[in-house]
Amino acid sequence: MLARAVLRTIDFAIRRAWFVVVISISLTLASIVYATTHFALNTDIDTLISPDLSWRKTETAFAAAFPRFDLLLVVVSAPTSELAEQANSALSEALSKRTDRFRSVSRLPVGEGYFERQGLLFQSPEELANTTKELIEAEPIIHDLSADPSLRGITDGLTDAIMGVQSGKLKLDALAYPMNKAADTIEDILAGRPASFSWQALAQGRPAEPRELRRFINVRPILDYGALEPGLVARETIRQTAAELDLNSKYQANVRITGTVALFDEEFATVKEGAALNATVTVAIVLLILWWALRSARIIFAVFANLVVGLSITAAVGMMMTSTLSLISVYFAVLFVGLGVDFGIQFSVRYRHERHKIRKLRPALLETGKRVGAPLTLAAAAVAAGFFSFLPTDYRGVSELGLIAGFGMLIAFFTSITLLPALLALLKAPAEGKPLGFSALAPVDRFMERHRIPIIAITGLVVVAGLPLLYWVRFDFNPMNLRSPKVESVAAYLELTKDPDAKNNTIEMLAPSLADADRAAVKLSAIPQVSGVATLSSLVPDRQQEKLALIKQIANKLNSALKPPDAQPPPTDAQNIEALNDEAGRLTEIAEGQNGPGAVAARRLSVDLAKLASSDQQMRARASAVFIAPLKTAFQLLSNLLKAQPVSVKTLPLDIVRDWQLPDGRTRVEVTPKGNVNDDDKALEDYTRAVLAVEPSATGGPVTILESGRTVVSAFIQAGFWAILSIATLLWITLRRIGDVLLTLVPLALAGVVTLEVCGLFGLPLNYANIIALPLLLGVGVAFKIYYIMAWRAGQTNLLQSSLTRAVTFSALATATAFGSLWFSSHPGTASMGRLLALSLVSTLAAAVLFQPVLMGKPRDTSNPTLPARSSVPRARAARVHLSGARPRAAKRGRGRR
Repeated sequence: MLARAVLRTIDFAIRRAWFVVVISISLTLASIVYATTHFALNTDIDTLISPDLSWRKTETAFAAAFPRFDLLLVVVSAPTSELAEQANSALSEALSKRTDRFRSVSRLPVGEGYFERQGLLFQSPEELANTTKELIEAEPIIHDLSADPSLRGITDGLTDAIMGVQSGKLKLDALAYPMNKAADTIEDILAGRPASFSWQALAQGRPAEPRELRRFINVRPILDYGALEPGLVARETIRQTAAELDLNSKYQANVRITGTVALFDEEFATVKEGAALNATVTVAIVLLILWWALRSARIIFAVFANLVVGLSITAAVGMMMTSTLSLISVYFAVLFVGLGVDFGIQFSVRYRHERHKIRKLRPALLETGKRVGAPLTLAAAAVAAGFFSFLPTDYRGVSELGLIAGFGMLIAFFTSITLLPALLALLKAPAEGKPLGFSALAPVDRFMERHRIPIIAITGLVVVAGLPLLYWVRFDFNPMNLRSPKVESVAAYLELTKDPDAKNNTIEMLAPSLADADRAAVKLSAIPQVSGVATLSSLVPDRQQEKLALIKQIANKLNSALKPPDAQPPPTDAQNIEALNDEAGRLTEIAEGQNGPGAVAARRLSVDLAKLASSDQQMRARASAVFIAPLKTAFQLLSNLLKAQPVSVKTLPLDIVRDWQLPDGRTRVEVTPKGNVNDDDKALEDYTRAVLAVEPSATGGPVTILESGRTVVSAFIQAGFWAILSIATLLWITLRRIGDVLLTLVPLALAGVVTLEVCGLFGLPLNYANIIALPLLLGVGVAFKIYYIMAWRAGQTNLLQSSLTRAVTFSALATATAFGSLWFSSHPGTASMGRLLALSLVSTLAAAVLFQPVLMGKPRDTSNPTLPARSSVPRARAARVHLSGARPRAAKRGRGRR
């Protein structure tokens, strides 16, 4: 019945060709106008997974209480901690004024001023005792530098250190590090290179660690989710502000932007990068493949026009059904081109085959419709059913894609039996001079027929032998592996993951009260995979009285040194020259007769001081700025640390309390993993599962990664089950033989298993992006298998050399081109999708072309009138006679008697 309906539709399209073309053009124009005027892209990734899942509800509730997922993290780095602090302060102050671009701007950690004052209280008593001793011993140098913050004052401070060596309190080698650092800086200044000096590093006696050279600003931008990059305007504002402040020249500062918003923005930009070029190359290659397959410009034009019309209508229908496209559903266009072109190629290749036998155009088109109508209908229905199977899943992004792609397959089928034959009728493509197919493959056909059983056995053994490879097939749950490490946001993020203080991969939860939070912290701290647990109570130092006594001791000694009553007026340039030369002489004197590292450093610094003294005034002014500016910052930080006061939960600053506790008392608990779990997916998963086992209400990045992976995998398993069930049911209704259904599904299953085995062999993991290849394998594979089973049921032999194999091969090439173009994307996730799509397509093509004909064997004997294939022949012949315009009375009487 369906075959007759398709045949009548094709006959109508041929007889009313201009009407069909005009209607198609009108629908296309209307669809393009509708799609372009209603196009909306929702780049909010939170909408890709159903919000009704329990873990999503927990995540949403926590995000409402403590918003953390719409942030930009500005990373300010500089050669010294002082320069980083100065640049960070200037930038955060400027950004806070841009209320038109940002909802909030805050320096990290939250309550930074609190830690600047109370920082010493967070040291252990033993550490603070050592700090006390060192600062008290440095009091003379601090006094000299505070009283005279100039090159002269610096030389006075160095003189104090030399006197300590002369008195035996210090060893000259102990001054090697600070003297070498000073010499490095002066040499950079004299050479005209960027120069910096850190007094904090000097006090620590070691170079600053990378984490000490970074400062952070937390920015909550105003986002535009209708744009491909919602945070683009905000990011450009940050960069423009940094440029206007001239942070690079003033502080040698580098500003980078990361955070959730930047990561997703730049991921979208990476996906877009080169997309136009890839699309152009893809279209060109598809046209070339169509030429190889069809060898007629008129037929190629018809197929390509059919594809454009179908894609336009599908886009409009998709916008009507979803209103906005997600970052996954937008791939419907690639799917339509890759799968929709198959119907056009199948119809056109069969038309060429029939046109070689039937010289007249209209009968050839009708015979084509009779031959391909049922296979195309069944293939379109099966592919659509496969896509529609994603509708009930919780993976909304793929669910929407399945909805649009499913209807797209039906639209592609409908245009292929209306517009395509109408265009072929109007364009009047010439008759074929020689038969189609791959006659050169005749020996292969005969070989496969003679060795059918060994081929099946060997294929089965090879596939079974490869089953252990499935053990190495893994799902990559880490979304960072799908992003390009070359983009700024990802590079900055990966750098921060190596910093234990950056608190990456923290898991968080809400406790009803602070007391409950502290009890939860005790339980969570016992987990082996956890390195630390923080609550609001963690911000209150212990043993405060003991530590405050030591800080008071430091303050009594240093307060007068930091604000000396004998402060001197700025020196003249001549006084600076004199001081530099005097200090150069003292250094030469103290190093005389010695060969240790301290003596070597002293002689080196002596030469450099003498060179600086003999240079021009501008060079000394630059040296003064390089040494003195960070000195003032260091003294300010030291002064703040000496202002520590007793603190309790009740006296914590409000901004800190708001970051940890809600007005109703609910309190945040923060769990940090042990080690860098970013480099070990198994460790990240174990850590997350261990925390969830203790606190099932926990949320955060690792929980989202784990649960998202579960949801995605579950969605594909669920959709795969429904797809196979619906396709099997459809095949049973159509084919009415369990054996024929199995002959269609077994090669499909074989292709799927081989694809996964190759993934295990070459270490190609499944991920959120490339897992979409599995339903595509199902769609393409079932279509190819249906073509062969229907041809086999019709009694066709030598399938490998037939025009059907020609159509399937070139269809697969066109599909591979559409999908394979993704392989060359600069976005790793999209590239992995292209790789797996290409692999799955090769597997399914081999299963259809090489294995399925062998599995089916020789066609059944259709001479038995009880077989379905035989009983359908008179009906098909009657339909062909009727549609050709001949209406013999005997035929009518015959139908009436039946």
